[in-house]
Amino acid sequence: MDLVSLDIFRTVAEEGSVTGAARRLDRVQSNVTTRLRQLEADLGVALFSRDGRRMTLTHEGRVLLDYAHRLQSLVAEARAALAPGTERLRIGTMESTAASRLPGPLARFRAVRPDAVIELVTGATDALVDDVLGHRLDCALVARPPLQLATDDPLPHPELSERAVVTEELLVVGPGGADDDRPPAALAVLEPGCTYRRIAESLLVRPAAARGRVVRVQQLNSYHAVMACVAAGTASGVMPRSVFDLLKAPEGVRIQSLGPVETVLVARRDYRSAGFETLAALLAGVA
Repeated sequence: MDLVSLDIFRTVAEEGSVTGAARRLDRVQSNVTTRLRQLEADLGVALFSRDGRRMTLTHEGRVLLDYAHRLQSLVAEARAALAPGTERLRIGTMESTAASRLPGPLARFRAVRPDAVIELVTGATDALVDDVLGHRLDCALVARPPLQLATDDPLPHPELSERAVVTEELLVVGPGGADDDRPPAALAVLEPGCTYRRIAESLLVRPAAARGRVVRVQQLNSYHAVMACVAAGTASGVMPRSVFDLLKAPEGVRIQSLGPVETVLVARRDYRSAGFETLAALLAGVA
């Protein structure tokens, strides 16, 4: 087992086939197949279930993939420590934060560390936390709900450090003429794992269900689509005020505050990087 073999294994796992991995790695297929077989023989386990050309990770393969991601991350940290100009920083972020909070700090980061390479990934809080824990991301900007609503939230986590960045005000934005005293008939939200969605369901959907009223949850892919539903009068939308201020809201919309939600920068407790410290310092003044 060596780093080259682990990289080949990881690429096959991500591509789902030897053909795709060989193309991505610029290797001949026979070489990829040989290295995989040697790795499996060395470990004494099957790493893939083979169904024709499609390859699916076995339980042992999923365990090894986690270690492969960790080793890849450690190698990147070592290279950055020895040669800072080669640093790569993999940042995860909620879509709302990417739109309303990150452009300024990232522009200043590039000015301070022009040789560093930033890889930006957007997603829901749950998925981003999982990717940081799995060494697929170095850090992430995620939402941490009020403690009284955090029963099923991934934070706090003992393996992660947290740094407060900004406190957002979460809003329900409703069509004009909506009755403020009643829950919306439909609620437009982003994907499962989104903390903002979790809060809205906790404060609006479940209490309404307890009173015998059904609030239909409509899942969308962007805040622009959420606002379009509000404009069409088909649903109320959930979003932070910072995003609401960026969008062109239709005339006469009604807004209801669901309270403050903290955005935090999370990273593994054992993660060390000069670029990460620079980013954290720039984000400290983002509010």
